Amino acid sequence: MDYGGGWATTSYGAQGGAGGGGFMGGSQGGSQENTAGKGTYGQDTLRPVTIKQVLEAQQPHPDATFKIDEVEVTQLSFVGQIRNISTQTTNITYKLDDGTGTVEVKQWIDADAASSDISPEGSKPKLAVNEWARVWGRLKQFNDRRHVGAHVIRTVENKMDIVYHLLEATYVHLYFTRGDPSQFSNDGGGAAAVQQDGGYGGAGGDNMSMNGRVMPNVSANARKVYGVLKNSMQTNEGLHVHNVAASLGMGVNEVMKAGDELVQHSLIYTTVDDHTWSVLEF
Repeated sequence: MDYGGGWATTSYGAQGGAGGGGFMGGSQGGSQENTAGKGTYGQDTLRPVTIKQVLEAQQPHPDATFKIDEVEVTQLSFVGQIRNISTQTTNITYKLDDGTGTVEVKQWIDADAASSDISPEGSKPKLAVNEWARVWGRLKQFNDRRHVGAHVIRTVENKMDIVYHLLEATYVHLYFTRGDPSQFSNDGGGAAAVQQDGGYGGAGGDNMSMNGRVMPNVSANARKVYGVLKNSMQTNEGLHVHNVAASLGMGVNEVMKAGDELVQHSLIYTTVDDHTWSVLEF
């Protein structure tokens, strides 16, 4: 899956998890679990996540595909330290902890391939408690309890892969919540597109950049408020909302709403009180 900005799908191998071993459709236990995501195999995505994101994933109704950051997720990839292993006749249940939460991971046993010294993957040594493992699988829910049905689970041999994965999960989360990172770059196309918008209430298109960085996508009112805060003479305490409203000829409520938007984007900050702002220099 291409998330833009030159970043593509994970490089860990077993892309999508669908080509790996483990439990597949029609094996034991499949009919007992939530069937969310059924019929989506032609639209599968593989998303790196943290366990906290797994636990907080939204499911609009029992048959719906899970969503993280308002985006449908069919297959997941995450790392975690094994806290417990429970072996049963039909499956092995691992409890993994990555520092953000714990979740159970079930891997169904292929009776034909299982042996006393070989794991269900058929070629990998058995996993042990306290080892770090990487999981590829699908999020499932049964009797109001969530677990991940693993296609593949492997030992993390290089501990730098743990750091890489957490950075990867953070990147994808920010992509879906903040937008394509290319919008923050100062390339020619981005700057031209911003300047065509007309600047901050007539203050000039060059005000759309912040020390060489293109301003995030905010409302027209927010851009006007930012322009006044950036260009007006003021003390170290900044400008009060009433001064901004008077300069722009806008209502105080409109200015407050625009100011809140700029605060959320870390473009301005409050000073002596919640109604006085100053520009956050980068």
